[in-house]
Amino acid sequence: MKTKLHFNYSSLRMMLIGIIMILLIVTSFQSFAQVRDWSADERISTGTREFLKLLNTGGPGLETLKPEDARMVLVNAQKSVKVDLSGVTMTEKTIKSGGYSVKLNIVKPAGARGALPVFIFTHGGGWVLGDFPTHERMVHDLVVRTGFAGVFIEYTRTPDAPYPQALNECYEGTKWVAEHGSEIGIDGKNLAIVGNSAGGNLATATVLMAKAKNGPKIKLQILMWPTIDTDFNTESYQQFATDRFLTAPVMKWMYDLYATDPKQRQEIYYSPLKAGINDLKGLPVTLIQVAENDILRDEGEAYGRKLDAAGVNVTTLRYDGMIHDFGLLNGLAYLPQTAALFDHAALALKKYLK
Repeated sequence: MKTKLHFNYSSLRMMLIGIIMILLIVTSFQSFAQVRDWSADERISTGTREFLKLLNTGGPGLETLKPEDARMVLVNAQKSVKVDLSGVTMTEKTIKSGGYSVKLNIVKPAGARGALPVFIFTHGGGWVLGDFPTHERMVHDLVVRTGFAGVFIEYTRTPDAPYPQALNECYEGTKWVAEHGSEIGIDGKNLAIVGNSAGGNLATATVLMAKAKNGPKIKLQILMWPTIDTDFNTESYQQFATDRFLTAPVMKWMYDLYATDPKQRQEIYYSPLKAGINDLKGLPVTLIQVAENDILRDEGEAYGRKLDAAGVNVTTLRYDGMIHDFGLLNGLAYLPQTAALFDHAALALKKYLK
């Protein structure tokens, strides 16, 4: 007995089209997610590409160096480019608060009088690198643009002091400025906090801690390409893992130096993106600034969306063509995008510190 097979050619055709479309989407996504050659990537601005040509000429990765040697890489890179630091005065003060001794670098406009509004600056460098000299131009540019004072916190870096000492020092320094600002010619009640990269992590963790401890009151947080989460599988991590200044291996190395305890790495002060909506409710006005070609881009934008869901007044800006820490690197200080970064941050400071 013969059985006749009946084909619905229309249905078969639609099924084949569907399979082809799925394959095309998967193939396109895999291609899109792969790290692209930076030298041919149209997403990188012309000026940034010239910088990367000099950067990507060889040499060991930071993650292969001792922390003290890795620190000198950033120090020497910043020193190699002359930048304008005029128009301000700088003083130092070491304060004691909460059992910690914290050095503050206080930057004011030249000739400033009276109690000035102030922003705290918590520096980047993966909790390992960076200090006031490497970040001085960032503080300078904000002080000059706003006419406000900037207080740079010289927290103890890891591995000299692992998590959470750097955060505790940032919190205590911020608290001291809020309570004793008059001692240094500052209006501690007119207070914001700014941080780049790991400093952005410390800035928003300080804000979260201030909420939990009922003070000090911080009116604004500005987070520049912040380190917000320990998820290394985001789209931006996949696309920009190498050759764009901050690499995935370097970031993992820095996280491991900061804390290896799995329980600590789940804490919201270590990984702020893990904060719940209730943790985020009531946080101050927030400006998040991220770079298009940065492994940290997606987590910064995700944090902005989560803050928005919590009812926080938040704006997230993406700077196309830019790489991680473009606002820090003296070699990129001349770019119009860098000027725009500080213009936008200064506008926010002047709007919310009155």
